Amino acid sequence: MREGPDIARIASLVGDPARANMLNALMGGTALTASELALEAGVSLPTASSHLGKLMEGGLLMVASQGRHRYYGLAGPQVAGMIEAITGVAEAVGPKRVRPGPRDGAMRVARVCYDHLAGEQAVAMLDRLVAKNVLVRDEQEIRLGPSAASHFAAIGIDLYTKPRRPVCRACLDWSVRRSHLAGTLGAAILDKILAEKWARRETDSRAVIFSPPGKQAFERVFLA
Repeated sequence: MREGPDIARIASLVGDPARANMLNALMGGTALTASELALEAGVSLPTASSHLGKLMEGGLLMVASQGRHRYYGLAGPQVAGMIEAITGVAEAVGPKRVRPGPRDGAMRVARVCYDHLAGEQAVAMLDRLVAKNVLVRDEQEIRLGPSAASHFAAIGIDLYTKPRRPVCRACLDWSVRRSHLAGTLGAAILDKILAEKWARRETDSRAVIFSPPGKQAFERVFLA
Protein backbone atom coordinates (compact mmCIF):
# COMPACT_ATOMS: atom_id res chain seq x y z
CA MET A 1 0.00 0.00 0.00
CA ARG A 2 1.40 3.39 -1.02
CA GLU A 3 1.84 6.12 1.55
CA GLY A 4 0.40 9.61 1.16
CA PRO A 5 -3.02 11.09 0.36
CA ASP A 6 -5.69 8.69 -0.88
CA ILE A 7 -6.49 10.38 -4.19
CA ALA A 8 -8.54 7.42 -5.42
CA ARG A 9 -10.99 7.71 -2.51
CA ILE A 10 -11.69 11.39 -3.18
CA ALA A 11 -11.88 10.77 -6.93
CA SER A 12 -14.44 8.01 -6.43
CA LEU A 13 -16.61 10.31 -4.29
CA VAL A 14 -16.55 13.11 -6.85
CA GLY A 15 -16.71 10.80 -9.87
CA ASP A 16 -20.23 9.50 -9.29
CA PRO A 17 -22.59 11.51 -11.59
CA ALA A 18 -25.23 12.10 -8.89
CA ARG A 19 -22.65 13.22 -6.32
CA ALA A 20 -20.91 15.39 -8.93
CA ASN A 21 -24.22 17.16 -9.64
CA MET A 22 -24.76 17.72 -5.92
CA LEU A 23 -21.30 19.20 -5.46
CA ASN A 24 -21.71 21.42 -8.49
CA ALA A 25 -25.07 22.67 -7.16
CA LEU A 26 -23.35 23.70 -3.93
CA MET A 27 -20.72 25.74 -5.80
CA GLY A 28 -23.15 28.65 -5.70
CA GLY A 29 -22.37 29.03 -2.00
CA THR A 30 -25.97 28.43 -0.87
CA ALA A 31 -26.66 25.59 1.56
CA LEU A 32 -29.30 23.16 0.26
CA THR A 33 -31.50 20.50 1.81
CA ALA A 34 -31.38 16.83 0.90
CA SER A 35 -34.62 17.22 -1.07
CA GLU A 36 -33.17 20.09 -3.10
CA LEU A 37 -29.98 18.17 -3.76
CA ALA A 38 -32.00 15.10 -4.80
CA LEU A 39 -33.65 17.26 -7.49
CA GLU A 40 -30.26 18.58 -8.62
CA ALA A 41 -28.91 15.04 -8.86
CA GLY A 42 -32.01 13.54 -10.46
CA VAL A 43 -32.31 10.81 -7.83
CA SER A 44 -34.81 9.80 -5.15
CA LEU A 45 -34.54 11.23 -1.64
CA PRO A 46 -33.32 7.92 -0.09
CA THR A 47 -30.63 7.65 -2.78
CA ALA A 48 -29.65 11.27 -2.23
CA SER A 49 -29.36 10.67 1.52
CA SER A 50 -27.00 7.77 0.85
CA HIS A 51 -24.84 9.92 -1.41
CA LEU A 52 -24.80 12.76 1.12
CA GLY A 53 -23.69 10.35 3.84
CA LYS A 54 -20.74 9.27 1.72
CA LEU A 55 -19.77 12.86 0.94
CA MET A 56 -20.00 13.77 4.62
CA GLU A 57 -17.89 10.77 5.61
CA GLY A 58 -15.33 11.75 2.98
CA GLY A 59 -15.01 15.26 4.42
CA LEU A 60 -16.33 17.05 1.34
CA LEU A 61 -19.53 18.42 2.91
CA MET A 62 -20.64 20.10 6.12
CA VAL A 63 -24.17 20.17 7.51
CA ALA A 64 -26.06 22.63 9.71
CA SER A 65 -29.39 21.95 11.39
CA GLN A 66 -32.11 24.58 11.69
CA GLY A 67 -35.40 23.40 13.12
CA ARG A 68 -36.46 20.26 11.31
CA HIS A 69 -34.22 20.94 8.33
CA ARG A 70 -30.61 19.99 7.64
CA TYR A 71 -28.69 22.20 5.23
CA TYR A 72 -25.68 20.89 3.35
CA GLY A 73 -22.76 22.92 2.02
CA LEU A 74 -19.23 22.38 0.78
CA ALA A 75 -16.75 21.75 3.57
CA GLY A 76 -14.69 24.79 2.61
CA PRO A 77 -12.84 26.76 -0.09
CA GLN A 78 -10.36 23.92 -0.67
CA VAL A 79 -13.20 21.62 -1.76
CA ALA A 80 -14.66 24.38 -3.95
CA GLY A 81 -11.26 24.93 -5.58
CA MET A 82 -11.02 21.21 -6.34
CA ILE A 83 -14.46 21.20 -8.00
CA GLU A 84 -13.62 24.29 -10.07
CA ALA A 85 -10.30 22.73 -11.15
CA ILE A 86 -11.96 19.44 -12.13
CA THR A 87 -14.55 21.41 -14.10
CA GLY A 88 -11.69 23.10 -15.94
CA VAL A 89 -10.14 19.76 -16.87
CA ALA A 90 -13.54 18.45 -18.01
CA GLU A 91 -14.07 21.57 -20.09
CA ALA A 92 -10.65 21.21 -21.71
CA VAL A 93 -10.45 17.49 -22.46
CA GLY A 94 -13.79 15.84 -21.63
CA PRO A 95 -16.99 15.40 -23.63
CA LYS A 96 -19.35 18.35 -23.57
CA ARG A 97 -22.91 18.31 -22.22
CA VAL A 98 -24.47 21.07 -24.32
CA ARG A 99 -27.37 23.07 -22.93
CA PRO A 100 -28.31 25.75 -25.49
CA GLY A 101 -29.49 29.15 -24.39
CA PRO A 102 -28.23 32.37 -22.81
CA ARG A 103 -27.46 30.91 -19.38
CA ASP A 104 -24.17 29.33 -20.49
CA GLY A 105 -23.02 32.66 -21.91
CA ALA A 106 -23.92 34.44 -18.68
CA MET A 107 -22.02 31.83 -16.64
CA ARG A 108 -18.90 32.45 -18.68
CA VAL A 109 -19.08 36.20 -18.18
CA ALA A 110 -19.60 36.19 -14.40
CA ARG A 111 -20.70 33.59 -11.87
CA VAL A 112 -20.32 32.62 -8.24
CA CYS A 113 -17.54 30.16 -7.43
CA TYR A 114 -18.39 29.12 -3.84
CA ASP A 115 -18.03 32.59 -2.25
CA HIS A 116 -16.18 34.67 -4.85
CA LEU A 117 -16.57 35.95 -8.41
CA ALA A 118 -15.51 33.79 -11.35
CA GLY A 119 -15.71 34.10 -15.12
CA GLU A 120 -14.35 36.55 -17.68
CA GLN A 121 -15.01 39.59 -15.47
CA ALA A 122 -13.20 38.02 -12.52
CA VAL A 123 -10.16 37.04 -14.58
CA ALA A 124 -9.99 40.54 -16.08
CA MET A 125 -10.22 42.04 -12.57
CA LEU A 126 -7.31 39.95 -11.29
CA ASP A 127 -5.23 40.85 -14.36
CA ARG A 128 -5.85 44.55 -13.74
CA LEU A 129 -5.05 44.36 -10.02
CA VAL A 130 -1.79 42.62 -10.87
CA ALA A 131 -0.97 45.15 -13.61
CA LYS A 132 -1.44 47.98 -11.07
CA ASN A 133 0.77 46.10 -8.56
CA VAL A 134 -2.06 46.05 -6.03
CA LEU A 135 -1.65 42.28 -6.09
CA VAL A 136 1.47 40.34 -7.02
CA ARG A 137 1.36 37.13 -9.04
CA ASP A 138 4.23 34.74 -8.26
CA GLU A 139 3.76 31.79 -10.62
CA GLN A 140 0.47 30.28 -9.34
CA GLU A 141 0.46 32.20 -6.03
CA ILE A 142 -1.23 35.55 -5.41
CA ARG A 143 -0.12 37.90 -2.64
CA LEU A 144 -0.83 41.46 -1.56
CA GLY A 145 1.21 44.25 -3.07
CA PRO A 146 2.58 47.24 -1.12
CA SER A 147 -0.44 49.42 -1.87
CA ALA A 148 -3.10 46.74 -1.33
CA ALA A 149 -4.31 47.81 2.11
CA SER A 150 -4.80 51.48 1.18
CA HIS A 151 -6.24 50.59 -2.25
CA PHE A 152 -8.97 48.36 -0.87
CA ALA A 153 -9.64 50.56 2.17
CA ALA A 154 -10.41 53.40 -0.25
CA ILE A 155 -13.22 51.35 -1.80
CA GLY A 156 -14.54 50.08 1.53
CA ILE A 157 -13.01 46.61 1.69
CA ASP A 158 -11.28 45.37 4.86
CA LEU A 159 -8.55 42.87 3.97
CA TYR A 160 -8.46 41.15 7.35
CA THR A 161 -12.05 40.43 8.35
CA LYS A 162 -11.48 36.64 8.43
CA PRO A 163 -7.84 36.13 9.49
CA ARG A 164 -8.05 32.32 9.66
CA ARG A 165 -8.45 32.04 5.89
CA PRO A 166 -5.95 33.07 3.19
CA VAL A 167 -6.55 36.64 2.04
CA CYS A 168 -5.52 35.91 -1.55
CA ARG A 169 -5.66 32.65 -3.42
CA ALA A 170 -5.54 31.80 -7.12
CA CYS A 171 -8.47 29.66 -8.32
CA LEU A 172 -8.32 28.17 -11.81
CA ASP A 173 -11.30 29.39 -13.83
CA TRP A 174 -12.86 26.56 -15.84
CA SER A 175 -14.37 28.81 -18.53
CA VAL A 176 -11.34 31.04 -19.16
CA ARG A 177 -8.71 28.45 -18.11
CA ARG A 178 -6.78 31.09 -16.23
CA SER A 179 -6.88 32.10 -12.58
CA HIS A 180 -9.37 34.36 -10.84
CA LEU A 181 -9.14 35.69 -7.27
CA ALA A 182 -10.33 33.58 -4.34
CA GLY A 183 -9.69 33.86 -0.59
CA THR A 184 -11.27 36.34 1.80
CA LEU A 185 -10.48 39.21 -0.57
CA GLY A 186 -12.29 37.52 -3.45
CA ALA A 187 -15.28 36.92 -1.17
CA ALA A 188 -15.28 40.55 0.04
CA ILE A 189 -15.25 41.82 -3.55
CA LEU A 190 -18.26 39.68 -4.47
CA ASP A 191 -20.05 40.88 -1.33
CA LYS A 192 -19.42 44.49 -2.39
CA ILE A 193 -20.68 43.88 -5.93
CA LEU A 194 -23.95 42.46 -4.60
CA ALA A 195 -24.31 44.97 -1.74
CA GLU A 196 -23.87 47.88 -4.15
CA LYS A 197 -26.49 46.24 -6.41
CA TRP A 198 -24.15 46.39 -9.36
CA ALA A 199 -25.21 42.84 -10.13
CA ARG A 200 -27.70 40.19 -9.00
CA ARG A 201 -27.66 36.44 -8.67
CA GLU A 202 -29.73 34.75 -11.40
CA THR A 203 -32.44 32.53 -9.94
CA ASP A 204 -31.51 28.81 -9.83
CA SER A 205 -28.09 29.51 -11.31
CA ARG A 206 -24.59 30.51 -10.33
CA ALA A 207 -24.66 33.28 -12.96
CA VAL A 208 -24.09 36.87 -11.81
CA ILE A 209 -25.88 39.40 -14.02
CA PHE A 210 -24.55 42.98 -14.08
CA SER A 211 -26.94 45.84 -14.81
CA PRO A 212 -25.59 48.36 -17.37
CA PRO A 213 -24.88 50.99 -14.66
CA GLY A 214 -23.50 48.25 -12.38
CA LYS A 215 -21.15 47.01 -15.08
CA GLN A 216 -19.86 50.55 -15.55
CA ALA A 217 -19.34 50.94 -11.80
CA PHE A 218 -17.54 47.59 -11.55
CA GLU A 219 -15.27 48.49 -14.46
CA ARG A 220 -14.54 51.92 -12.98
CA VAL A 221 -13.59 50.49 -9.59
CA PHE A 222 -11.84 47.25 -10.56
CA LEU A 223 -10.85 47.43 -14.25
CA ALA A 224 -9.79 51.07 -14.73
